[in-house]
Amino acid sequence: MIEIKALNLYAGIGGNRKLWENVDVTAVENNPHIAKVYQNLFPKDKVIVVDAHKYLLEHFKEYDFIWSSPPCPTHSKMRFSIKKKIFPNMKLYEEIIFLSYWFNGKWCIENVISYYNPLIKPTTIGRHYYWSNFNIKPIYFDDLVIRRATKEELANHHSFSLDIFNVIKNVPENHGKEKRFDRRQILRNCVNPEIGLHILNCAFKYYKTERV
Repeated sequence: MIEIKALNLYAGIGGNRKLWENVDVTAVENNPHIAKVYQNLFPKDKVIVVDAHKYLLEHFKEYDFIWSSPPCPTHSKMRFSIKKKIFPNMKLYEEIIFLSYWFNGKWCIENVISYYNPLIKPTTIGRHYYWSNFNIKPIYFDDLVIRRATKEELANHHSFSLDIFNVIKNVPENHGKEKRFDRRQILRNCVNPEIGLHILNCAFKYYKTERV
């Protein structure tokens, strides 16, 4: 079986990547605490703590498959209900357009369902949009009501144990002005691992189509 060389941008703790096999993964995550959890979960992956948007521009030619999950808060329906208005972060569409024209491999960009009509038509699965240069087959996943779910429910839903965070015990949740590490929010941001596997299967016909 051919090994896929994949770039996982804005990697978080790797929900989308959790069920991938025979994949050589480089993960980019700018929060060093979250990157440490990811590295502990996937010790064979190369984890880089830098700006993912910049890394994409400089290294996109090195990979067969690129997954990107740019920050979603400025696009979400929740943002529409917040009194203070801000511009949507257009790095999302910068990456979609850039990969569409310049990347020769397979790519997928994920984000939340936005409060506005998307500027480029995506595929919708559950509570997320997916843009790609390959066909993503329709699939249904029973998703939680994420806004109301507890840390425990989210961890169970994504098949993660809360023990994964023990590697950074010295970092308090919602500590200081930066709110540097919120375990519940990190789990909320995870892509369902089954969806991550389904999309990789759609991208590569020779990739294993079922878990065994």
